[in-house]
Formats: sequence, structure tokens, C-alpha cells
Amino acid sequence: MKSAAPVLMAIAVAIGLGACTPTVQVAAPKEPIRIDLNVKIDQEIRVKLDKEVEDLIADNPDIF
Repeated sequence: MKSAAPVLMAIAVAIGLGACTPTVQVAAPKEPIRIDLNVKIDQEIRVKLDKEVEDLIADNPDIF
């Protein structure tokens, strides 16, 4: 009967470890992915602001 105990112990450990394995599921999102690109608007604002500053400095060279 002593030889059966290690075998049963090994089976119990194997079943216990098998039950602890994580599962990974890959699923598509239900809503579409939305990407907002406001880069062009930001760049236009900076260019206009830079031109206004250049004009202001050209009109008033002693401002600084």
C-alpha cells in the first residue's frame, strides 16, 4: 500500500496544476476603433501665429 500513495499524490498534484492554467481569449471589439487626427489644425494655427509674430517684430524692431 506504500507504493500507491506516491502515485495518488502525483495524480492529485497533476490535476491541481492542470486546473490552474490561465485561459486567453482573443475577441474583436464590439465598437469600431476611433482615431482623431487634429494635427493639421494645430499646425495651421502655429504657422499663422508665427507669421503674426514675424510681422510684429518687423514692424517694431526695438520691441526686445
